[in-house]
Amino acid sequence: MFKTVLFPIDQTRESREAADTVVNIVKTYGSRLVIVSVLEVPAEGEESPPAPADRMTSPETVAELLKTAQAMFSQQGIEAQTVEREGRPAFMICDVADEIGADLIIMGCRGIGLTEEGAADSVSNRVINLSPCPVLIVP
Repeated sequence: MFKTVLFPIDQTRESREAADTVVNIVKTYGSRLVIVSVLEVPAEGEESPPAPADRMTSPETVAELLKTAQAMFSQQGIEAQTVEREGRPAFMICDVADEIGADLIIMGCRGIGLTEEGAADSVSNRVINLSPCPVLIVP
């Protein structure tokens, strides 16, 4: 059913907690797992806002996070491919999902999209609206 699962990660607690669901689904369906992390860069002509601690703003941070995640899944007996991208997270996540033919995206959610003000800034909300495949949000 889910041949290829895409798991976007960042440094949030919610992303780490979603990993348990990823392990469960990948093992249940024998899925191929692809982990993606996006180095955030401002759009052309846009100033870079002060980055919260959980934002992915350095190539070293992204590379280390992907390496750590890959090792964690390896301990669970899951071979994971990693993809590193640069740009706006929601758009890059959906691009990767399309490129790899993902059947499912699993991602954590911080809940900032639960308010009207936060909805526009929510990566998970944008992914839900732009995704080429089903999206499972782990609260």
